[in-house]
Amino acid sequence: MKFGVVVFPGSNCDDDTIGVLEAMGQEAIKLWHKDTDLQGADFLILPGGFSYGDYLRSGAIARFSPIMDKVIEHASNGGYLMGICNGFQVLVEAGLLPGVLLRNDKQKFISKNIYLKTQSTNSLLTNGLDTEKAYKIPIAHAEGRYFADEATLKQLNDNNQVLFRYCDENAEITEASNPNGSLENIAGICNAGRNVFGLMPHPERAADPLLSNTDGLEILKQLISSEVLA
Repeated sequence: MKFGVVVFPGSNCDDDTIGVLEAMGQEAIKLWHKDTDLQGADFLILPGGFSYGDYLRSGAIARFSPIMDKVIEHASNGGYLMGICNGFQVLVEAGLLPGVLLRNDKQKFISKNIYLKTQSTNSLLTNGLDTEKAYKIPIAHAEGRYFADEATLKQLNDNNQVLFRYCDENAEITEASNPNGSLENIAGICNAGRNVFGLMPHPERAADPLLSNTDGLEILKQLISSEVLA
């Protein structure tokens, strides 16, 4: 599989993401935000960072970058697409994922390790994950509070589109384990077609044994080891 990592002005996790993909033996290339050619990439990733300085709303300007027309076309045709942190923000701004990401409830930037619990294994990203495990993954965001109206939340839950929720180290989903005030502790979702994924935590930052944490690597490995589900 060939991965394309989109680089916006202000992206800062593109090299981290490519490094992990290459360590897994995958071909990974950078795609500049002004490009209009995806160079044959099968799977696109919008990485973390502060695209366009996070002016207006996070991801609001990046959504109009020239490459996004091709990104949207790729996803609309069933191609795989994932947004991590700022990339997730771009995806909701582009309407590729439902809901919005609001400023954290404490009105502060948060950078720390949190825990995730897998909620659905019916997706490429989560197919092989342990639903009873608490995955330790870093977060680093100021606008990560997931919000959606009641009808959208119901649809997400009914369709098993909620992929991850924030939990504690014992894999218990509690109010105290919610770092940013996200509704229902939601940390990651997919679209109805299950080919577009978004999550606020950074699995690429927990993918090296030198960091004493490879929980993120377990998540990213699903992209190349899981079976595609209907």
